[in-house]
Amino acid sequence: NPLNPPRPKNLRIGGTVQPVRDVGRFVKWPRYVRVQRQKKVLLNRLKVPGTLNEFRHPLDRAEAVPFFKLFAKYMPETKEAKAERLAGQAGERAAGGTGASGAKPTVLKFGINHVTTLVEQQKAKLVAIACDVDPIEIVIWLPMLCRTMNVPYVIVNNKGRLGALVNMKKTAVVAITDVQGGDQGALGKLTETAIARFNDNVEIRKRGGGVMGMKTNIKLAKRAKALAIEEAKKRMY
Repeated sequence: NPLNPPRPKNLRIGGTVQPVRDVGRFVKWPRYVRVQRQKKVLLNRLKVPGTLNEFRHPLDRAEAVPFFKLFAKYMPETKEAKAERLAGQAGERAAGGTGASGAKPTVLKFGINHVTTLVEQQKAKLVAIACDVDPIEIVIWLPMLCRTMNVPYVIVNNKGRLGALVNMKKTAVVAITDVQGGDQGALGKLTETAIARFNDNVEIRKRGGGVMGMKTNIKLAKRAKALAIEEAKKRMY
C-alpha cells in the first residue's frame, strides 16, 4: 500500500523504542528485600510445630476491630498528661489542699513481664499477643500459660498497633484487667470469641508448613505418574 508503506522495526541501539518488558526477575533487589522474600519462602517450606503454627493464624482485620475498639477506651495517659496531672496535684498541695490523686484509673497493662505476672495471678481478663514479635521465643510460651490459667487470649497481626494503644512504638503483648460497668457486656462477648477462636481451637495448634513450590509439585506429580504406570505394568504380568 503506497499510502501506508511498511516500516520495519530496528531494535538495535538508537533504533525503534524497545517493547516494555517485566524485568523484575532480573533486578538486583536490596538485601533486606531478598531476606524478607527468602524468609517467607522458608517459612512456607519448613514444617512448623503446632506451638509456632498458632501464630500464623491471627485475627483478620474485621475480627480485630471490636477488640481494638475496646482496648482504645482504656489507653494509659501520655507523658505530657501525666506531667500535667502531677503539676496540678503539686500546685494543690502548695495551696494547702490534699493533692489526692483520686481513684486508680482503669488502663491497659503492657510489657511481657508485667502481663505474665497478671496471667499467673489470674488478674488479666483478656490478653492480646502480637504475631510478628522477633524473636518469636519472647511470646511463644504465653498462649500455653493463658490456657493453663484459663485466661482468654487473642493473637493479633501487628505489634505496632498494640504499641499505639499504650503510647509506644511497639509492644509484644497487652492485657486488660478491668473495665467500666458499661463495657462489661462487650468484654463478655469478646471473651467468648477469644475462647472459641484460640483457647479451645485445637486445629490452629496442629503441625503446619511443608508447602512445596510449583516446580517441586510438578516434579512430584511426574514421579507419582511414572510409579503408577510402572505399577500398572507389573499387574499385567
